[in-house]
Amino acid sequence: MKIAILSDSHDNIKNLEKTLAFCKKKKIKKIIHCGDITKAETLNFIKDNFKGEIFVSLGNADLKEEILFLKENLEGVSIFENLGEIEINNLKIGFCHFPNDLNELIQKKEYDFFFFGHTHKPSLKKNKKCYLVNPGNSANLYFQPTFAILDTKSKKLNLVLINKL
Repeated sequence: MKIAILSDSHDNIKNLEKTLAFCKKKKIKKIIHCGDITKAETLNFIKDNFKGEIFVSLGNADLKEEILFLKENLEGVSIFENLGEIEINNLKIGFCHFPNDLNELIQKKEYDFFFFGHTHKPSLKKNKKCYLVNPGNSANLYFQPTFAILDTKSKKLNLVLINKL
């Protein structure tokens, strides 16, 4: 199964359109968003244009009350205020917005993958058995817009350059 990992969309609908079209074409079944969607309308846009399951961790630029209001009303969308945790194909996956204290957190929980955002810059590190991944930003702020794809079968990650889509 392939999962798209996004962060820091900041209401950039044009780049979300490209990203979601790519997800549809590649038959991606799940999206993890590591925060800073920003407005509830943007989360609704993602849900309306993606038929799979969506997991969201809130960030500092999110209008939290607005987005949390949707929590009960959006089927197929799971919203976490801070730390999100899921298991897919026997992989323990954690995600949040802020990269603070990640080393301590991953040692307590023993994740296979941990995704985060906030810095807008894509990165990949390995800490023991856990891959720490920032998919970059899909908003085109400070760095070129990117997102990541995780293949849960092969456990491989790919970075997608949105401007090349």
